[in-house]
Amino acid sequence: MVYLIFVLVPIGMSVRTSFTNRNPYNPPTKWVGLRNYTDLLSDDDFLKALQNTVVVTVVLTVVANVGGLLIAMLLDRRGTFYNALRAVFFTPVILSGVVVSVIWQAILSDDGLLDSMLHSLGVDHPPGWLSDPNLALYSVTFIVIWQMLGFCVVVYLAGLQGVPIELMEAAAIDGATKFTRFRTVTWPMLAPALTINTVMLLISGFKLYDQIQVITNGGPGNGTTTTVAFDVVTTTFTGNHIGYGSAMAVMMLIIIATISAVALRFLQRREITL
Repeated sequence: MVYLIFVLVPIGMSVRTSFTNRNPYNPPTKWVGLRNYTDLLSDDDFLKALQNTVVVTVVLTVVANVGGLLIAMLLDRRGTFYNALRAVFFTPVILSGVVVSVIWQAILSDDGLLDSMLHSLGVDHPPGWLSDPNLALYSVTFIVIWQMLGFCVVVYLAGLQGVPIELMEAAAIDGATKFTRFRTVTWPMLAPALTINTVMLLISGFKLYDQIQVITNGGPGNGTTTTVAFDVVTTTFTGNHIGYGSAMAVMMLIIIATISAVALRFLQRREITL
């Protein structure tokens, strides 16, 4: 019942609204059918936001997975020191996106902490990490990776600690090198961890909003760092084009559901194969 009220009903209302031209400042509301969806296909702003979202999601998924696995392998040891390091890497995960954004905005903004350090090292003209249109999107992506990395580390650590020691010892006795043991024993056992991390990162990338709103507000320039989620909010609540914004939201839901389902099916099939 709770899921029905707070999830399915709002989705149904959004779908219904997406077929209208609803705008509280421009009544009356009329049924427009698929016009909102066809307009999206030729909307340069939406297509740019979709492109940015895909770039962020791909980079986030690949880098966070690889980095998380490497760090997890380094931390897969016993001892108080390694337990403390695990806590350090996981701390950003429990912080809100707004808090993380404020911290990194102070670091990466023009004349911020990073620029001050570069100036002290003799760099007269450091890059505009958040003000350069060619760097801003990747700077925000780095911030998201930094926050999500700890989640990947914890999941991979759980997978590594679930690898039977007997299998590793048997492979070592058979003369397998460390790389061979990782490829034939450890990596197949990490298949469920890879599935969890990949799906979570895909969803996190496509629904990215907080960091964009706080750090760049979609800039610099015209939509340089705009994402689909950011475009949905600004179109719906700032522009008051509720019907068109609902169509964007439904389109985003379809994209996320499709990509997540395909990735989940592929990765779960891989788990069975391995």
